[in-house]
Amino acid sequence: MDKKDITYYMNLPYNYLIQPITDESGSYYYGRVLELDGCQSTGTTFEEAFKNLLEAMEGWLEVKLEYGDPIPTPVADGGYSGKFVVRIPKSLHRKLAIEAEQEGVSLNQYAIYKLSR
Repeated sequence: MDKKDITYYMNLPYNYLIQPITDESGSYYYGRVLELDGCQSTGTTFEEAFKNLLEAMEGWLEVKLEYGDPIPTPVADGGYSGKFVVRIPKSLHRKLAIEAEQEGVSLNQYAIYKLSR
């Protein structure tokens, strides 16, 4: 609706994810705004995907503002310590510990590797 409102949201530090994809339809780049559910686009290059994503974001925001729907704010990097606790079954703990030992790394390093894949 109001251009200032769109500009305000477009300038917030949202988290963009753009990744190369190769599937049955070919090779392209897929992008999305992590905080804005359903706000996504594609392009044949990274730059085109980013440009298209910004256009999609503007349209997404316009609809939300038009209908008075809530708009999520960006997730800041500030509140993360890099540590969290996960309870897992003993059998999985054992399996991961064995795999880490076979790879010659600590269980912590192995868990980071598995989570980042």
